[in-house]
Amino acid sequence: MTDSSPRTVRDLGEFGLIARMNRGRSQAPGVLLGPGDDAAVVAAPAGRFVVSADMLVQDRHFRLDWSSAHEIGAKAIAQNAADVVAMGARPTAYLVSLACPNDTAVEFVDGLTEGLWAEAGRSGGSIAGGDVVGSPLLVISVTAFGDPVERPPVLRSGARPGDIVAVAGRLGWSAAGLAILSAGIDPERFPEIVAAHRLPQPPYESVLSLPADAGVSAMTDVSDGLLADIGHIAESSGVAVDLDSAAVRDPDLEPVAGLLDADPLAWSLAGGEDHAFAATFAPAQDLPAGWTRVGRVEDGSGVTVDGRSWSGPLGWESFTGGG
Repeated sequence: MTDSSPRTVRDLGEFGLIARMNRGRSQAPGVLLGPGDDAAVVAAPAGRFVVSADMLVQDRHFRLDWSSAHEIGAKAIAQNAADVVAMGARPTAYLVSLACPNDTAVEFVDGLTEGLWAEAGRSGGSIAGGDVVGSPLLVISVTAFGDPVERPPVLRSGARPGDIVAVAGRLGWSAAGLAILSAGIDPERFPEIVAAHRLPQPPYESVLSLPADAGVSAMTDVSDGLLADIGHIAESSGVAVDLDSAAVRDPDLEPVAGLLDADPLAWSLAGGEDHAFAATFAPAQDLPAGWTRVGRVEDGSGVTVDGRSWSGPLGWESFTGGG
């Protein structure tokens, strides 16, 4: 039996596409009213939201020949969910807006939708609404809502001298995966590393399961690179941070670095899109499970590595594409 589905979004039309993207979906408990009315209704048990927004643009943040539709959709949610979780909030709802060419295959949008909903569910939320529009390029814009009911939002400005700097999640894997794809190396030689670039897996529960007495003083997700994002904490808190290169370096990246004549430490320090979490903890606290000590907060300003300034790349910058 042949599939009678329309071949492109032009055939389906705006409202047909919206209906298809939402058909058969169930909302998370925090979404009181999902798609179908003029606006969604989202619960706010704490009387406030944590809100973040981000965009992915074709050929800037992803390539259609490198990533599947499912991976692109899931990545769009993951990078927004990580921002909400980095504030200590539990994701509840997402607004997703899609701009795409009118000859985009409906099958592609189906895969994109599956990825969006899969990662939304993994984070604990659901897609409450959004918009679709025609565009020369594929662009995905996501607004994420989080519920900070269990604790006050964790800010970047709370680090104090003596605090421990720790990380949950992997560092440098996304940058290494991008390097593999850019070099034209068969992804099957390093499938797990390439997968980390195509579809980051933020360790949400490493943050959301932290007890109230964990001693977290500041936190951020690692989206632009550890040096850049820890630098935001240092600047906001008025402190210095010294990172331990031995703790940051990941030996699993060394075979790829050797093949490409690259520095694996540079990937771990300055590679973006890992969406790990970096936080500072009070020095008297034992680190919770899933967190690894990578440095220390000190008096002063700026970020150093092993007590010295880092001379390599500093991380991702949106309008230059690098450090």
